[in-house]
Amino acid sequence: MRFASLGSGSEGNGLVVEVGSTRILADCGFGLADTVRRLGRLEIEPSSLKAILVTHEHDDHVGGVARFARKFRIPVWMTYGTLQASASSMSGFDEVRIFDCHRRFVIDEIEIEPYTVPHDAREPAQFVFGNGDMRLGLLTDAGSLTPHMCEVLNGLDAFVLECNHDAGMLKDSSYPEKLKQRIGGRFGHLANHTAAELLARLDCSRLKHVIAAHLSQTNNRPELASEALARALTCDEKWIGVADQENGFGWRMLS
Repeated sequence: MRFASLGSGSEGNGLVVEVGSTRILADCGFGLADTVRRLGRLEIEPSSLKAILVTHEHDDHVGGVARFARKFRIPVWMTYGTLQASASSMSGFDEVRIFDCHRRFVIDEIEIEPYTVPHDAREPAQFVFGNGDMRLGLLTDAGSLTPHMCEVLNGLDAFVLECNHDAGMLKDSSYPEKLKQRIGGRFGHLANHTAAELLARLDCSRLKHVIAAHLSQTNNRPELASEALARALTCDEKWIGVADQENGFGWRMLS
């Protein structure tokens, strides 16, 4: 199993997961040409993707899905709530598949375990990807932690984990108060310290990769995210990876 990011942040998100000959894309928040360019950086032909999985309907996650999927005839998987919220862009596209957040499903060689998260979307989901031996967790949009999230994410081998903001930077930012409350609220985005709290609750003994993702370019800094996660894991800060908006991160291997 290997995985890589096309980019991560409020301007667009996309994570490629590969097991054997099966490649899938989780979210696509970039324009058509930009998505093709970012895939090319990873030496991926768009037509080689077996599916696009969508976490929720916010534009930085679903904005590029419809055009890309239509162009390359790639099936799209999402919850019914996400489909309803994205109905205008997905209208007329007959390759939409619905998944239940409480049931695992398989796309060729990749097993997907979706799970529910508290976020201000219609029916948001995040995913754990597996190959029978290794498990990769994705959590990029959640405002708070739940027992169910902790249960699903326990014992991962790799984790792409939202560290959206530093609580102090958000508090002191020039953002309108209502936006601050949304971002920092129960259905908003994970702060560095909350992401670290999640790691502290989990069995992390198998972790080979931890990537801080979905960092705010205004209300966070890579070194703050790395420091928070490293403290929770009692590891060197340099061991923590950080996904950025333009470059995401390159291939990471699990074997």
